[in-house]
Amino acid sequence: MAQQGATLQSYNNELVKCLEDLKKKREEVHTQILAEEEEKLKIQNDLHILTERLARVTESLNKKISIRNEYDRTISETESAYMKILDSSQSLLQVLKRDSVALEER
Repeated sequence: MAQQGATLQSYNNELVKCLEDLKKKREEVHTQILAEEEEKLKIQNDLHILTERLARVTESLNKKISIRNEYDRTISETESAYMKILDSSQSLLQVLKRDSVALEER
């Protein structure tokens, strides 16, 4: 009977050791979970900040693109009008020279 008691005590000691090991491993996993939850919150906060920043930059960029397009349109219209003025000036000069020559011949 003493042999059976010793065997039972040995099993009990092994069972207690296994439970302690499991509890230790569980605590390690719990510590990792807490660390990862903290990291997750930090990443979510960073993502929120970056999302807001992206929205502001996108809005600013869209406004500046619109302004640039207006500059392009204004420049194009002005260059076109200037070319018409040059053409008209050239025509006027040709008419003036022709009329001047005609006047000298009279």
